[in-house]
Amino acid sequence: MTAVTDDTTGYAFAASRGDHAAAAAFVRATQHDVRRFLAHLPGVRDVDDLVQETYLRAWRALPSFAGRSTARTWLLAIARRVAVDQVRAATSRPRTANLADWQSAAEATSAGVRAGVDEQVVLHRLLDGLAPERREAFVTTQLFGLSYAEAAQVCDVPVGTIRSRVARAREDLVAAMQPAPARPAPPHRSGGGAAG
Repeated sequence: MTAVTDDTTGYAFAASRGDHAAAAAFVRATQHDVRRFLAHLPGVRDVDDLVQETYLRAWRALPSFAGRSTARTWLLAIARRVAVDQVRAATSRPRTANLADWQSAAEATSAGVRAGVDEQVVLHRLLDGLAPERREAFVTTQLFGLSYAEAAQVCDVPVGTIRSRVARAREDLVAAMQPAPARPAPPHRSGGGAAG
């Protein structure tokens, strides 16, 4: 099988041979996508930590990268495994909350409101409403533009499963965007009222 080549994949191959400039170019070319991908996965917390862990694992695995898919697809598959490991670890230990951290985060968020935030909130809520496996398939294909075959590699499922999950995610999103049916007004009672 021949290796898939594009700029990012070329950077990965060069980085695997010790080219530090190519390694930096690889990170610059992929970091935004890795961060966005992880932010959209269900149950993910501490995205910056997960991005860092993704690249640490990628550097360790780089010598075995054969280019059967693009380096971007390969890296997103690693990111998905990092996220799955984080969610698995988080569910196996009790949760704690630091009120001071929560308050400072809320204050920073409200101070940094900008145009377009409402649309982003709506998008995140719609995506959060999807079943996790449908969200993962939808995000990889529709937001990141991966082909169904690439998304299947990232999600470690057959292509047909990706197609099905994306179709169902679209149906779920369309249904979620439909206005709620209007409730009929309560019947108006006439006559027999108390005199004042």
